[in-house]
Amino acid sequence: MAIRAANVTLSLGSNDAQVSILRGVDLDVPHGVSVALRGPSGSGKSSLMAVLAGLERASGGTVTVDGLNFTEMDEDALARARRGRIGIVLQAFHLLPTMTALENVAVPMELAGIDNPFGRAASELEAVGLGHRLTHYPSQLSGGEQQRVAIARAMAAAPKIIFADEPTGNLDGSTGSSIIDLLFERRAALGATLLIITHDPALAARCDRVIAMQDGLVVDA
Repeated sequence: MAIRAANVTLSLGSNDAQVSILRGVDLDVPHGVSVALRGPSGSGKSSLMAVLAGLERASGGTVTVDGLNFTEMDEDALARARRGRIGIVLQAFHLLPTMTALENVAVPMELAGIDNPFGRAASELEAVGLGHRLTHYPSQLSGGEQQRVAIARAMAAAPKIIFADEPTGNLDGSTGSSIIDLLFERRAALGATLLIITHDPALAARCDRVIAMQDGLVVDA
C-alpha cells in the first residue's frame, strides 16, 4: 500500500477545549492509483491529508506511508521521509516572491541534497509548459502559471505520492481545467499515487476511486 491509516485520530486543544478533528479513520490506498477525497467543509479532509503527508502528527492510530511508519517519527524524521517521496500541491501557491520560477523549484531539492537540482527543475518547468519563464518571478506570472510552478516543484523530485488540496481553488474555470489536465498528465508520467481533495464532482469522476468524509470519519470508500 502507498498509504495505510488505521484508527487514526486527531484532536486539537486540551482538556475542556479539546476538539476531535479525526475520529478513527481507516483507509488503504494502493500504489499508482488516483483518489478523490470529498466531503463538506469541516469534515476533516485537509486534516487527514496533513496527517497522511506527515505535516501533522496524529493523536492516535497508525499512519504508514510507502512502508514507513509515520506515527513513530519525530518532526526531523518526517521531513526526511517526505524528501523525494511526497509532493504537495495546495490551493495557495506558496511560491517565494524573491525567487525565480527556476529557483522556487530547484532550491527545495538543493536543500534536500537531491542531485542536479537546477537541471531537474528546468526539465520539470519545461514539462509543465514554462520553459520560457524560468527567470520570471511569481509577481510576473499569472495565477495559472504560478500553480504550474507549484506543480513542477511537487513533481521535480519524482515523488511516489502526490497530495493536492483544492489545487484549482484560486483559479478561474478554464485555467483550473488546464491545471487539472496537467496534474493528471504529470502524475501518470511518474506512475505516482495521487490523493486530491476536491468539491468538483467532475474532477472526482476522473479519479480511480472516490472517498467521502463526514464528521471526521470516512463514510464511503
